[in-house]
Amino acid sequence: MPRTITVGLDGSAESRAAADWAAREAKARGLAVRLVHVWEPVPGPMAQAPLLGPETHQHWTERIPREAAAELRERHPGVEVTVEQLTGQPAESLVHAAEDAELLVLGSRGLGGIGGFLVGSVGLAVVAATERPVVLVRAAGPAAGERAKDRTGAPAEVPSSAPVVLGVDTRHPAAAPIEFAFEAAARQGAPLRVLHGWSEPSYPYGMGPDVEALRMVERGDVDALTEMLQPWRHKHPDVKVIVESRTGGRSAALIDASREASLVVVGRRVRRSALGARIGPVAHAVLHHSTAPVAVVAHD
Repeated sequence: MPRTITVGLDGSAESRAAADWAAREAKARGLAVRLVHVWEPVPGPMAQAPLLGPETHQHWTERIPREAAAELRERHPGVEVTVEQLTGQPAESLVHAAEDAELLVLGSRGLGGIGGFLVGSVGLAVVAATERPVVLVRAAGPAAGERAKDRTGAPAEVPSSAPVVLGVDTRHPAAAPIEFAFEAAARQGAPLRVLHGWSEPSYPYGMGPDVEALRMVERGDVDALTEMLQPWRHKHPDVKVIVESRTGGRSAALIDASREASLVVVGRRVRRSALGARIGPVAHAVLHHSTAPVAVVAHD
């Protein structure tokens, strides 16, 4: 099966925004878009209710993905769009659908004035379970940093100058997220902003931070990051790379940088254990609070 960019579609504004983002990405990559709609069967007694009968089932399994596909074809001519309807548990079905995809794209909902986002149980379960890259896209709104929106409610395209932001763990650098971020920046013709956030040490009572010592740590951190990135800079010489080391913690640095980013890329270490899959605290925080789309890239 040819590789596609697969979208989990449920008819919400968030999933429509995700589909629109996926179509733009598919055009840049020369791939097709595959809209996957999962119908989760309702219990037998509920299925007999007038509003949950066969007519409603047909509406949700046929009309919504069909209309979404038609809208994408109109807005993005030249991008091949297919629809697949699945029955089962949404998270499990989407994880399975992601196996044949270059990328899985999902929507997440803004929480209004709280300034955060709701990544539902399905989205979190999919991110934690799949080893394919997953991108979470928000619908436009106040919580999304007042990003402009188009007539579909999807965030309008960000300027080509908006950077791709990559969060790096200097203790355990992973190749997969770094390569994903460089390739995304190269396709967009955008700069790549590489961030490492770290927390200041605690100080004895009455003593403040040694500013010069902190600056020395930051300079050393930037030098180490720059050296680590050399293989990718040679591979992608046209990508402008901005390396930053910031105090305040890794999550806070990435969330702050997301306000002016086209995409935020974070890694997720694959943990195969009896305790089950996990996302990790940095990726979890960024998923909930980034105002830009977030790509979570699994790695060993």
